[in-house]
Amino acid sequence: MDAKHRQVFARIGLNILYYRKRKGLTQEKLAEIASYSRNHIQKIESGAVSPSMDALLDIADALEVPVVKLLEER
Repeated sequence: MDAKHRQVFARIGLNILYYRKRKGLTQEKLAEIASYSRNHIQKIESGAVSPSMDALLDIADALEVPVVKLLEER
């Protein structure tokens, strides 16, 4: 992961965490709904990996939020 993008991926991860908790989902349940492993969801939320566009779309769909919400600065 490019260091200059690390903050962006951290922000995306925090947004996913925020909407996941707001929806009352565990990482395990979000992973199940979005068809990813819990470990992958954890890595995305922590900013350890950069999510693919497919993953962002799947996660946004699972969280029932527009994908742009996952990219917003808070």
